Amino acid sequence: MTVTDKDTGTNIAEIADGIFRINTPIPPSAFPGGFSFNQYLILDDEPLLFHTGPRALLAPITDAIAAVMPIEKLRHVAFSHVEADECGTLNQLLALAPQAQPLCGQIAAMVSIGDLADRPPIALHDGETRSLGRHRVRWLDAPHLPHGWECGYLFEETSATLLCGDLFTQPGIGADPLTGGDILGPSDAFRRQMEYFSHSPQTASLLAKLAATRPQRLACMHGSAWEGDGAAMLDSLRQSLGH
Repeated sequence: MTVTDKDTGTNIAEIADGIFRINTPIPPSAFPGGFSFNQYLILDDEPLLFHTGPRALLAPITDAIAAVMPIEKLRHVAFSHVEADECGTLNQLLALAPQAQPLCGQIAAMVSIGDLADRPPIALHDGETRSLGRHRVRWLDAPHLPHGWECGYLFEETSATLLCGDLFTQPGIGADPLTGGDILGPSDAFRRQMEYFSHSPQTASLLAKLAATRPQRLACMHGSAWEGDGAAMLDSLRQSLGH
């Protein structure tokens, strides 16, 4: 792990071959118990960033990207759903990377990004794949899981990494870039404090669809990324949600 901004503590670490977690810790003095914002950079012929971070973190996040590649080479700016920490700096990143385009699901493109973004989005259908070079990502629609009609996830097939957004939001600063320990317990406890799951009728079937990819890593937006039996972890989440 390399700290790329001393003021914020923003750091970058490789969690799989060519996949980097960018982490900005939010200290307990600013958020009770601490918190974190993560982005994931896939380094390839067509580099992809998943999550942009909120506008206040643009400078430290772009500095972290610059530690491993020139920011202007970024080609895809992707996210799970429309929210400030997911795509708040989308247009600023597009300005810094003239060949980059937003990459999202069909619903996000239709209801928001086609209008909000300064460049037309690449809108993927459920199950559609896109090659980045050595890596291939697959879009998985997941409406209202945990929230947002347009919600969906990217599965990186080569490394079996599921970019799983808010599903396993953990409190704390996410000090470990990658863990094999318990993330469900802390994320469940946090969810019960701030109930952000929609609990739609499709929750169980959508979690089963994600589990069917048999991920070996879960790239969480808040907290540590996780490695292990991802299908079992997603099924445990289903049971914990009461579905």
